[in-house]
Amino acid sequence: MGIRRVILAMALLLPVAFAHAELPDVVRVGILNDMNGPFADQSGRGSVVAAEMAAEDFAGQGGGFQVQILSADHLNKPDVGAQIVREWVDRDGVAAVADAVNSGVGLAVNTVMADKHRTFIATNVGTSDLTGRFCQPTTVQWTMDTYALGNTMARAMVAQHADTWYYISFDYALGAALERDSAAVLTSLGGKVLGSVKHPLGTTDFSSYLLQAQSSGAKVVSLADTGADLINAVKQAAEFGLTKRQIMAGLFTQIVDVDSIGLQAAQGLTVTEAFYWDLNDDTRSFGRRFAQRFGGRMPTANQAGVYSSVLAYLNAVKAAQTIVGEDVIAQMRRQPIQDKLFGTVMVRQDGRAVHDMYTFKVKAPGESKGRWDDYTVLARVPGDQAFRPLDRGGCKLVGSK
Repeated sequence: MGIRRVILAMALLLPVAFAHAELPDVVRVGILNDMNGPFADQSGRGSVVAAEMAAEDFAGQGGGFQVQILSADHLNKPDVGAQIVREWVDRDGVAAVADAVNSGVGLAVNTVMADKHRTFIATNVGTSDLTGRFCQPTTVQWTMDTYALGNTMARAMVAQHADTWYYISFDYALGAALERDSAAVLTSLGGKVLGSVKHPLGTTDFSSYLLQAQSSGAKVVSLADTGADLINAVKQAAEFGLTKRQIMAGLFTQIVDVDSIGLQAAQGLTVTEAFYWDLNDDTRSFGRRFAQRFGGRMPTANQAGVYSSVLAYLNAVKAAQTIVGEDVIAQMRRQPIQDKLFGTVMVRQDGRAVHDMYTFKVKAPGESKGRWDDYTVLARVPGDQAFRPLDRGGCKLVGSK
């Protein structure tokens, strides 16, 4: 065989060799999120702590290989996130990236990790498009998505005859997906959208948006945003007295947001979450362990999701004996995952991890026994009812072998 043919043959073999990468001595997992911006409290350093706890618990269960947790701040910029991930995989041999938290960043990372045949543990990427039209065989989407959040909330509100909504939404991917997915369920149940207004990420003055919502006469003011923006909106809504006349529904609210708002202003706010530290003995045990390592703060759903998804990933890598993303995700789909924080978790063909979702009502100050005792459970929705049906997302993987 001539030298040109040898080179060509080796080149043809390279992608195969890359795709079938063997299990390394050290499996590196990168936690990519917003460390200093509007989502820092929901994820941030707490997600890194949660991932480290997962690595420690994996080792305590017998392990089989070392685990190293890396972390970086994507600054809520998709191009920055994509570049960090490329360098992690190419330079540092990172096998998986978890968290992401920003939908725009998550969609960018989704493509990079598929190209690299490594695993994207999209723990806290909200957009349901990730397991819809942009689904990849190397991605699993954990914790929540815009369909589950909106579906659960819409059903809870319509059950209370709160069937007219006005939206105040992020002017980027997450806000658009939250509004689209919840509005579809609302209208299917006979409800109406009376209007909507969009605001940029990082908005501090919500007065004009809240006045428009108030004048709409809608029974529900639906906040299709999260983090610092949602906190500012709820605080100002309470100052305007809006919460006495209209229901405030936080489509993507977490316990640190309620803690920042304070129960006086947040009382009565309806929220949808996948996790609450005070649900049962297992969640309480994890919450106390986390709080001991993170300044007394209870874990958010995002941070609990990082712990659970990283632990599930490591167990799948051990079982599959490879870090190839396609093979690891296939392993995660093989049988239900019995998770202490989320209950029974099923990973579907589209990469969606399905588990129960909850609707909570924020307590009044007199109902709370102390800090972090913030929620009353309104409803538990089984995963197969909370998440979008498998055949409705437009995922190209559905129906494939």
